[in-house]
Amino acid sequence: MARYRNSLPQLRGDFFLTDGGIETTLIFLESQDLPYFAAFHLFKSKEGENALRKYFRTYGALAHRFQVGLVLETPTWRANPDWGEKLGYSADALAEANRKSVRLLEEIRSEYETNRTPIVISGCIGPRGDGYVANSAMSEKEAEAYHGTQIEVLAATSADLVTAITMNYVEEAIGIARAAKHSKMPVVISFTVETDGNLPTGQTLADAITQVDNATGGYPAYFMINCAHPSHFDKVIRGDESWTARIRGLRANASKMSHAELNEAPELDAGNPAQLGQEYAALKRRQLSHLNVMGGCCGTDDRHVEQIAAACAPLF
Repeated sequence: MARYRNSLPQLRGDFFLTDGGIETTLIFLESQDLPYFAAFHLFKSKEGENALRKYFRTYGALAHRFQVGLVLETPTWRANPDWGEKLGYSADALAEANRKSVRLLEEIRSEYETNRTPIVISGCIGPRGDGYVANSAMSEKEAEAYHGTQIEVLAATSADLVTAITMNYVEEAIGIARAAKHSKMPVVISFTVETDGNLPTGQTLADAITQVDNATGGYPAYFMINCAHPSHFDKVIRGDESWTARIRGLRANASKMSHAELNEAPELDAGNPAQLGQEYAALKRRQLSHLNVMGGCCGTDDRHVEQIAAACAPLF
């Protein structure tokens, strides 16, 4: 049974960490093979499953150390029909991979949760296509039908909510929000932006958030930004604009490189963890006063999240 589905504790405004860049950590730091960046594929072996367990335990321990909440995302960013088919998964096998991902996070929660460290389990929904390029865009209705399959599976587990990570065009985000509403699941929408602070389609972040809210009756619990460095979007966010109050979460990249540059990079760019933590704190103080769910994306690991926690915990 879901523990927090009817009352997400992060909505109270307390500080919550999330994990870092799971795929880049597993590939570059743990030497794991992730075809198509599919972390859930590690469940195929005991060694792979243990690598996932080790990864999530790291963040359980970090949240416990700082005595803050934790939102853990299932390793299911690629666990949707098209990507599953590329990896040779049947519909039943893909559904079981989603369920197994939730069960693993239930295990982590049982190990690390306390009254001061609530652990929320989020079912991660990834884009149907490329995370960086809005190619093969779906209509809102198509996106609702496509992602509804995975969301229905997650709704039947103990996941507390679903989070759509690395959304790069608004119709897919709207479809996911509607599918989540149909399954009675809370949903978070996380957009990615280019170095100019706009979505890959050219739409502004403000317009994208407003459009999703208008199309869904404000159904998303909140919005996030992920897979972009703070320097890419800090200039397009002003603290006195009402839409910024809808942003509660941030999972930034370690690197200041563009998406295109990251795609071509032969090595991991881990950036500067301490500086990244200070940039989060500056955003919280100056522009995103509602920001309270913080972690990392590409190139980040527990070192970055530790610095984010150290810099931001005093602000709560």
